[in-house]
Amino acid sequence: MRIAYTTRRDGNNEIYVMDADGSNPTRLTDNAADDFAPAWSPDCARIVFVSDRDLTAGVYDLYLMNADGTGLVNLTNNPADDQLPFWRP
Repeated sequence: MRIAYTTRRDGNNEIYVMDADGSNPTRLTDNAADDFAPAWSPDCARIVFVSDRDLTAGVYDLYLMNADGTGLVNLTNNPADDQLPFWRP
């Protein structure tokens, strides 16, 4: 079992995963934006999260990535803040 979490250890919010016992922390995001609120897909293959990667817009969008940090996709792109992602069965 892996845990997805947010930390500011690198200066801004970034997404990490680690084993349930706290070992093997792995950084999944690495950019100037704040990435936070990770939520695992039901099959634990993907993670949805919130980010303000479009720093000029000043809003938060939802992003999706594979559990290893690859395959980043912007899910929303509108002038309103999109936050608190979760998965439905």
